[in-house]
Amino acid sequence: METHEVAELFDRAVRRLRRVVDSGGADDSDDGSDLLHQAADAGAVAVRLAVGHLADADRVVRAAACDLLGFASAVHGDDLRCDAATALIALADTETDLEVHWSIARALGATCDPRGLPTLVALAGSPDSDVRFHVAVAVPALLDDPPAEAGEAVLIGLCADADPAVRDWATFGLGWVSTADGNAVRQALWDRTRDTNDEVRAEGARGLARRRDPRALPLVRELLAQDEVHTFTFRAAAYLGDPSLLPLLDGFDPTADGVAEALLECDPVRRAQRDESVWRILETIHRRRPELRVTVFGERCDLGLYLDVTDGVDVAAHWFADGLLTRAGNDPERAADLAIEDVETRGASQPSHRGAG
Repeated sequence: METHEVAELFDRAVRRLRRVVDSGGADDSDDGSDLLHQAADAGAVAVRLAVGHLADADRVVRAAACDLLGFASAVHGDDLRCDAATALIALADTETDLEVHWSIARALGATCDPRGLPTLVALAGSPDSDVRFHVAVAVPALLDDPPAEAGEAVLIGLCADADPAVRDWATFGLGWVSTADGNAVRQALWDRTRDTNDEVRAEGARGLARRRDPRALPLVRELLAQDEVHTFTFRAAAYLGDPSLLPLLDGFDPTADGVAEALLECDPVRRAQRDESVWRILETIHRRRPELRVTVFGERCDLGLYLDVTDGVDVAAHWFADGLLTRAGNDPERAADLAIEDVETRGASQPSHRGAG
């Protein structure tokens, strides 16, 4: 796409966005985002054009330029994200308009650049709930594992926001996306289990259960006994893995989203059978190919077991054990054969690769 074509799309998007801004956001269904998505396909050309407009005296133009940087980051990934994040962070240092703050927050999330975290922390104090909403959405995308303390702190603060949409996304980010843990994190999640909003309450329960906090158990029992049960509640039950939940879970359709997983994790007999099958995979690989190194482990804040097989040099494979067993028809010996075949096909000359099973 030529520069003039990108500029034309941008100008048309600005005109649409201006109508939305002038109307106070009464109808934001046609804000020009589709045109900016098209322009973002131009990659570096789009980024250069957007950066050039960040100093424009017109706030609508600056907001559209931020949006374009976000869309280009989402489309082109690491190739452009660094430049986009650098420009957005620099703009945020001097920008005072709330409309532009909204676009900065959203675009920084698309860059996934941890350097943008201090900017988002500052924007979390905005008087505009829309800005705080986009901060809540963006912060988890910028967090490492383990997450930065500043990222934890801003999500904890937004979990108690006056706006339920902000609380919902902040609780989702803290409890589900992030692996943050500790007294402050758990207290924030526990507080949300008493929220007046159903979605927020379900997110709080799932986040607390994901950390295997025993306070979540009576809450999950209560939620499972209600007429309508949120999918998140089944996930919370799976994390707790408590047999006392089985009588409640047995009343649900096992094909419904999350139910089968909860039934497995809460049933000690089935869970032991699964764990024994994974152990048999490890033993079989070791017996047939003793030179391979095999590791079975569980991910922090996750369900199930994982299997790593490596030759100790540069060939490695990684599977979710349940997925590998499913491929093998729940036959551990066959699953071991599949694992060995996968390692062999990578070849000693291949770089390390972590592939899903």
